Amino acid sequence: MDALQTLDAEGASAGRPGQFPRQDAPAGRSEISVQRLPFTVRVVRHEPQLRKAIAIRQRAYERHLPALAALLREPEAQDRDPGCVVLLAESRLDGEPLGTLRIQTNRHRPLVLESSVELPEWLSGANLAEATRLGIAEGRIGRMVKTMLFKAFYQYCLAAEIEWMVIGARSPLDRMYQALLFQDVFPDQGYIPLKHASNLSHRILAFELETAEARWRAARHPLLDLFVRTSHPDIERSGRLPGSGLPSRQQVAPVALAA
Repeated sequence: MDALQTLDAEGASAGRPGQFPRQDAPAGRSEISVQRLPFTVRVVRHEPQLRKAIAIRQRAYERHLPALAALLREPEAQDRDPGCVVLLAESRLDGEPLGTLRIQTNRHRPLVLESSVELPEWLSGANLAEATRLGIAEGRIGRMVKTMLFKAFYQYCLAAEIEWMVIGARSPLDRMYQALLFQDVFPDQGYIPLKHASNLSHRILAFELETAEARWRAARHPLLDLFVRTSHPDIERSGRLPGSGLPSRQQVAPVALAA
């Protein structure tokens, strides 16, 4: 399960766009297996769920970036923006929040990182989605949650017909994304300060959805089976496509978490 930790990030491919040919899945592809998780991953729909996401986000940032964490005690405006959704991982045993991730598409407005950088021509005009505000619990369960939040991000983008996933990653987290076959958007610039991340330096990376399976297959990627050939019923697959956003606080009644 914790395959991300075993990858040789330094040796992972980071080729330019178009390096891998598009191809159909081979005949005789192995059957889909089903795997249950000790937690769920769902799209936040109600204020109580959002508060859980904020709590785990703030705790996670406090471990590494306490100054930024102090600004994350309350929901950000973007958490409720059209074109954004917040994912929440919760323990199936007691409902404890274990992880969160926010997804923004560029269907309503430019990505938040575009306030700091101008994306290159090969991303211009494409359907993009950016992942921000990743926060996970400590320990082995946190590593598992991180992997499944990324799978949820990947599945969400497929459902929303996103062409490129884009992220800004600090060191050493950027090596994790490189190991997943993300590629440098600005290979000659290195790390770039991002305004929405307190001007901390991040590496800008992108991942093409259409060629994902072909590239993972060609690389004999250790996560291919987990991401493509395994069904996880505990990861919500039918969340709202980008556009509606979370209702404003005034519109949200204090309701129980969805079953």
